[in-house]
Order: sequence, then C-alpha cells, then structure tokens
Amino acid sequence: MQALSDSPASDTRIHLCGHWLVALPEGALWWPDTATLIVSDLHLEKGSSYAARGQMLPPYDTHRTLSGVERLCRALLPHRVISLGDSFHDRSAETRLDAACCERIRALTSAHDWLWVEGNHDPDPPAHLGGRAEKRVTLGALSLCHEPTGARGEIAGHLHPAARVRGRGRSVRRRCFASDGERLVMPAFGAFTGGLNVRDAAFASLFPGGLIAFMLGQDRVFAMASRKLLSDRQPASSWRL
Repeated sequence: MQALSDSPASDTRIHLCGHWLVALPEGALWWPDTATLIVSDLHLEKGSSYAARGQMLPPYDTHRTLSGVERLCRALLPHRVISLGDSFHDRSAETRLDAACCERIRALTSAHDWLWVEGNHDPDPPAHLGGRAEKRVTLGALSLCHEPTGARGEIAGHLHPAARVRGRGRSVRRRCFASDGERLVMPAFGAFTGGLNVRDAAFASLFPGGLIAFMLGQDRVFAMASRKLLSDRQPASSWRL
C-alpha cells in the first residue's frame, strides 16, 4: 500500500466510548482488555452460492476466510470470538461446507467462547458447528450487532465499508473500518466480499459529523480523515450487499 505511505496517522488503535480497540490489517478488531476478537461478514460459501447461479468463482473462499481467522486466533489467543453476522452467505451454506471446513469451524468454536451474531443472510447459524447464537451482544459500554443503527457505543457490520483516497498520482481503494469515536462499522472479513464506499449516503446517516476511515494496508492500518476521502467514479448504487 505504498501509495498511502504519506498518511498522517499510523496508530491503529480506535477509542470508542471509553474503550481502546485495535484495528488489525486483516480486517478484524481486537479488544485486548477483554481478550475479544471481532470479525464481521465472513460470508462462508459465497463462492458456491454464486456457482449455483451460473457465476463460476474459484471454490476456495471458505478455506481462505477460515485460514485468516485461524491465524489471528493462534497469534492473539482470544478468550472470546464474536462473528458479527452474515457469517454464512445464505441459509443453505452449511450444506455446501465440505467435511474439512466443518471440522475447522468446530475446532474454532470449541477452543474459544464463540458467538454468532444474527445477520440478514444467516438468522439461524447451524447449531452442529458449535458456538452460541445471539441477536446482539453487550459488553461494557459497547453493543455489538450486525446492521448498524447509529447508536452510541455500537459496533456493527453489514455495510462492508471501503474508502478511496488519492496518493502519488493515483487513487487507492481499500476496505476499512469507519468510526467517529462514538460508533464503528466493521469491514467485511470474507474472501469474496466487496465494499461500499464510505462516501455513500448509507454512512452519512450513521456519521452525521463525519468519520475517520481506518484503511487496511498489507501490514498496517492507515487512518484517513473525512476530507481526504473520495467517492467512487461509478454510482454507489451499482454495488450490492
């Protein structure tokens, strides 16, 4: 992410309602005080869902996404892992998981206090894979859910935020965390997930005073103020969740 090397901020910590959280370049959020790892929008088996509709994608997204979660769990040793909804791409995704992926998910859910937060794609996470299903999780002053409402202290997903900036003669677009210190929207963690530009009206209603985009680089996160963020050339409505 060389084009962003002149970014004015390198600190990946995010202060949210009295709590310090760490934005990781993988697109996850680490809460060290509670040993909690937060991921959002895994969209497991999105590739096979698209293939069933005739859009052939490489069938490796679930393996790649799980590998990312496993690496973070090995490195951070979280007590608790919270998956903020749309963990599975559709209601029948579990039937398309191969045996190896099922075992990997069960290993993760048995090694950690694993919470599946209800999403719009997966209101009922499969019980046989372990973990606990929740509609919303409250920890201290923070409330974790899938679809953002703009409430103070809320951490949500769903919108797949991405930001675009210009640097060294070209524009760069990356997934990002979006926050104003009062609320936060997580980037999508899934391998085949897209992104909605934070200049879209959906974010304006959540962050009326503006936001900071914490853009994901290869090995660090770059904090970019609202004034540096660009809209996409194509209409935002052309992108679908």
